[in-house]
Amino acid sequence: MQNLNSESLFERSKKIVPGGVHSPVRSFKGMDQAPIFFKKAEGAYLTSVEGKSYVDFCQSFGPLILGHRDPEVQEAVLEMIDTAWTFGACEPYSLELAEWISEELPWMEKLRFVSSGTEAVMSALRVARAATGRSKILKFDGCYHGHVDSLLVQAGSGLAGEASSSSAGVPAETAQQTLVIPLDSEEKLESVFAREGSQIAAVIIEPLPANYGLLEQRKEFLQKVCAVAKKHGTLVIFDEVISGFRVALGGMVEVTGLIPDLVTYGKIIGGGFPVGCYGGRKDLMDLVAPLGPVYQAGTLSANPVGMRAGLVTLKKMKRENGWVKLHERTQAFSLALQKGFAKNSLDLQVENFASLFWIHNSAGAKIRTVEKIPTNQAPSFKKLFLKGLKNGIYLAPNAYEVGFVSLAHSAEILAESAQKIIEAACE
Repeated sequence: MQNLNSESLFERSKKIVPGGVHSPVRSFKGMDQAPIFFKKAEGAYLTSVEGKSYVDFCQSFGPLILGHRDPEVQEAVLEMIDTAWTFGACEPYSLELAEWISEELPWMEKLRFVSSGTEAVMSALRVARAATGRSKILKFDGCYHGHVDSLLVQAGSGLAGEASSSSAGVPAETAQQTLVIPLDSEEKLESVFAREGSQIAAVIIEPLPANYGLLEQRKEFLQKVCAVAKKHGTLVIFDEVISGFRVALGGMVEVTGLIPDLVTYGKIIGGGFPVGCYGGRKDLMDLVAPLGPVYQAGTLSANPVGMRAGLVTLKKMKRENGWVKLHERTQAFSLALQKGFAKNSLDLQVENFASLFWIHNSAGAKIRTVEKIPTNQAPSFKKLFLKGLKNGIYLAPNAYEVGFVSLAHSAEILAESAQKIIEAACE
């Protein structure tokens, strides 16, 4: 490892891996340099193969709410690895986590674990279609729900709600089963339901959109989504893969008081290991095999290592009142950044919600829709990102990804990091 460097590793990787990466956002696309290869992680820090340390605000895109390799989680993981890696059979570890989630979140009457957020969403949609006997799905522009074919779509240029594929390999017939409308528009919502309501099986939404910037929605709009859907016999699915157990113990359901029919979770509930989960109303979940006709399976679903890591993570967060601590620290961090940007007359703004934050260059009103994101967001972020790297700050390498604060980010680390980010913005 001593003689390795990121650039040479990336060149090797490109010869055998598409684009040199196993997920597109890791590629540093448009950043004019090779992605950094990391060899170690601990707490709030990443260490590159070159030996440089970075304060990590990506945190594996959200799962590590306690930080990297939390000692309590690590102890449980090592104990589990010494016990079993996978069973492919019934075991008590997933049951413990399922019971804990259901007891803490009463709207999760029944649930099932899978291996990713994409699987969770795909399965929830299948349940919704089976329950309603309808085929169409309504989603919102600016919300991301994984790479399942029917949701890799974007708004079309015709009537409100029409969609086209946003990825090669997705048949037009598949894309046409999904309707797309803007966020924060009661008018477009009413319009698409007036036209297509009897065919819409489910409306799926990130109640806190955090995959295309941080697009905090008005509670009134979310209430309208639920009310209109109910009026038309359409199920509501909250995609809380990011916000679940991140913004509060009960995620955005707790924050808004709105209870959907189905919810998808992921990231944090695996404690840093691959996991997804979907659940909700008992009558809907009882449609899933082997009880019902909706088939879904997975060789490594409910992997015991992830189950143990997730339960220890969630219990520690609750015991230490972690969500309040993270909210306070993130607020202080965001305020320090905002004051520093203003003091230096920088056209940068910081959105934050709970332990998520997003830096953008719009001086206008709060951004709630994709259309309001500044057109020069990417070049503006590129400068900040690259200068930040030199100062030992690692943000997600994309202008539209949010940042995550973990309990491993102490007040001191955050204060120092804020100053380094401000210095990077000034260079």
